Amino acid sequence: MAAFQSVVLCVLAVLFSLAAILNPTSAQLSSHTFYKKKCPRALEVIKSVVKGAIAKEPRMGASLLRLHFHDCFVNGCDGSILLDDTANFTGEKTALPNFNSVRGFEVVDQIKDAVNEKCGSNVVSCADILAVAARDSVEILGGRLFSYKVPLGRKDARTASRNDANTNLPPPFFNFSQLLSNFQSHGLDLKDLVALSGGHSIGIARCITFRGRLYNETNINPRFAASLKKGCPVSGGDNNRAPLDATPKGFDTVYFKALMESKGLLHSDQQLFKGDGSQSDKLVRQYSKNPHSFAKDFGASMIKMGNMKPLTGAEGEIRLNCRKVNV
Repeated sequence: MAAFQSVVLCVLAVLFSLAAILNPTSAQLSSHTFYKKKCPRALEVIKSVVKGAIAKEPRMGASLLRLHFHDCFVNGCDGSILLDDTANFTGEKTALPNFNSVRGFEVVDQIKDAVNEKCGSNVVSCADILAVAARDSVEILGGRLFSYKVPLGRKDARTASRNDANTNLPPPFFNFSQLLSNFQSHGLDLKDLVALSGGHSIGIARCITFRGRLYNETNINPRFAASLKKGCPVSGGDNNRAPLDATPKGFDTVYFKALMESKGLLHSDQQLFKGDGSQSDKLVRQYSKNPHSFAKDFGASMIKMGNMKPLTGAEGEIRLNCRKVNV
């Protein structure tokens, strides 16, 4: 099974290289005060639910951040990742990068219900909920330093595509040039790549995503690799998990320090630092030493990513239930 999945992953890499995303430009979102008149306490309610979910399970912060990332990288930040399959389309939840991986849908449901109740009507989109919940997660786990103002006004998509998710999300085995090409195809740049990868400061990963790095790569700390092999054997244990850095419950700069010690968990992580003095190396060093610099660039890159091809104005809809389109 592991061998089959590896073949599938390689096929997806080829498909991605052939996929051309011709228009990464974005529409213009509104201010972070977009809901001030429609529902002045909307953001307060979102943060309250996120805070409760993280208190119950700290890992949920990483899950909510990842949902926003995986939503935006597939046809823009439109809440399409939340849609269940229908007779008309197969959604993104069962795409290879998402299956048995993305989570937090129940928390999004809770947020939607709480916001609709507080607002007295259906005015806050699911896409905006994802963007705000991602920001709240890093602020709760990293402190006020990591807070930033989220532009709002996204509408929700009426469809989703598993195929698009398979070809647009960067897999953990991508090398540096593939990662950069992926980000550039979405209108992002090198700084965005390194800063947003800092999202791996929180959360965990499955053995199947880093097994190849443990057993086939040399640019990995031997003791680090040996400790991970105990829970990630050559075969079996695909769903065994390991933290993405040494502080998976805290949003900080430990991730970047680990890369400088050849302790990146994923192949794609370690690709950001090779010790060759590249611009990527310089950013990793900068962020490892300066939390304020990382926080500033991370917030800017999150805002930039969150503005990738959103549906606004007459486009899309505001779903009543984030899992299905309105009737």
